[in-house]
Amino acid sequence: MRKGKNKAEKDLDSLKTDYEKLHLSIRTIGLDKKSEQWRQEIKEEKIKADQREKKFQDTRVR
Repeated sequence: MRKGKNKAEKDLDSLKTDYEKLHLSIRTIGLDKKSEQWRQEIKEEKIKADQREKKFQDTRVR
């Protein structure tokens, strides 16, 4: 019986470790942002893209 419990404890420890690694990865790459944060970031990137496009068009006109 002890051997089976030992395996279960090892499996649980392994799952905990995997969960912690996954959670850290999610935070590291920013997937844990709230939808409002994503919307704001997308809005800012669109503004930057529009500014670059305008600058490109202005350069072509010259």
